[in-house]
Formats: sequence, structure tokens, C-alpha cells
Amino acid sequence: MAYEEEDFLQLSGIQHFLFCRRQWALIHLEQQWSENLRTVDGQLLHQNAHDPELRTMRGDLLTVRGMKIHSEKLGLSGECDVVEFRRDTNGVPLSFTDGLWRVYPVEYKRGNVKCTPVDEAQLCAQAICLEEMLCCEISEGALYYGEIRRRHVVQFTKELRDVVRETSEEMHRIFQRGSTPRVKPTKSCNACSLKDLCLPGLVRSPSVSEYLRAKLEDLP
Repeated sequence: MAYEEEDFLQLSGIQHFLFCRRQWALIHLEQQWSENLRTVDGQLLHQNAHDPELRTMRGDLLTVRGMKIHSEKLGLSGECDVVEFRRDTNGVPLSFTDGLWRVYPVEYKRGNVKCTPVDEAQLCAQAICLEEMLCCEISEGALYYGEIRRRHVVQFTKELRDVVRETSEEMHRIFQRGSTPRVKPTKSCNACSLKDLCLPGLVRSPSVSEYLRAKLEDLP
């Protein structure tokens, strides 16, 4: 299945979706947003990485920032923080320079390595887009974490690629329905910038029908 350009969703939404489907829907369906210290810190980290004017060549390493990408198969589009192109005789040609190049995406993140695949899936989605656009295969990339100031290498395994494909398909299904899902509140809700918009505490409250049913059962 191939998606039309007008149906593309934001690639960055994969991270939101895997973190919390309700958070993703509030941002991408209801266009809600709120800042906190974590989001501002993340934006500052991305400022230089997303500057498309910063294209550098050092020896056999070409670094491109803010590269626009898309995938018709995933129905996603977005930007890479950084794509490193290393000169390689087994690489692929590029339209904007001579030679053959091996492709290596790098995504900048605040904080530290996570125990869930939310960041790795976003990076893998970027790799799938680049593979489709450049007709190449990309086996790995890296996440650069601002807190520890070092890279975490990510292998683009079949399992991780399946997570990306299944997530993008579910994102499209929910987007087409146009309904914001309810989710079970977790400890992660306390760190979410949308907590005051989401009101996760209300999810624990009974529905009107449940409330009336309980009251009727209490009647003598």
C-alpha cells in the first residue's frame, strides 16, 4: 500500500504514539500543545541540528542537517536532525554531490537512553524513508543524548522495522477515525507537558452511565 502525499502524517509522531496514544492524538488530531522544561530543553538541543544551512564536509564525511524526508509506504514525512554520508565504494550516488556514499542518520535527544523503543523507532522510521528515497539499505544509525553527550548506536533489525510499520498503520487508522483514544494513566503522565490538557485523572472517573447505574443499585 502506498499513501498519497496529502495523507502523510508527521514522522515525529511515532515517538509520541509509542509513548502514549492519547498524547499523540491530542497533538496531531486536536492540535493541542503545551511546553514544559523537558520540551524547551529538547528544542534548544535541536536548534543547530535542524539548521539546513549547516552542511559540512570533513575528509570523506559529509554532514547534512535538517534534511526533509518522506515514505509513501509508511505515509510519513518529516526531517532528519543529521544525516551523515561517508564516502564508500559500495554506497549510493547523491544528487547534490559527486561520488558514492553510505547513509547514516543521527537523531538528537535530550536526557538519556530509554528502556523503551520510542526513540529507536523514530530513528528507524527515518532510515526507512531514506532507504526509499535513495534506493539503498541502511543497517544502523545513532541517537545522540544531550544529558550523557554521547551516541547510542541503533541496529535497524527486522523486529524494529516491524514496530515502525505497525505503529504507522495504527496511527493512520486512528487519524482516519478522528477520535482521541482513552488510555490508562501511568507514572509517565507526571512528566508529560500535556498533563493539564489531557487530565489523566478523569480517566479513572466512571462514565455517566456507570455513575447512574451505581446510584440506582444503591436505591432501596
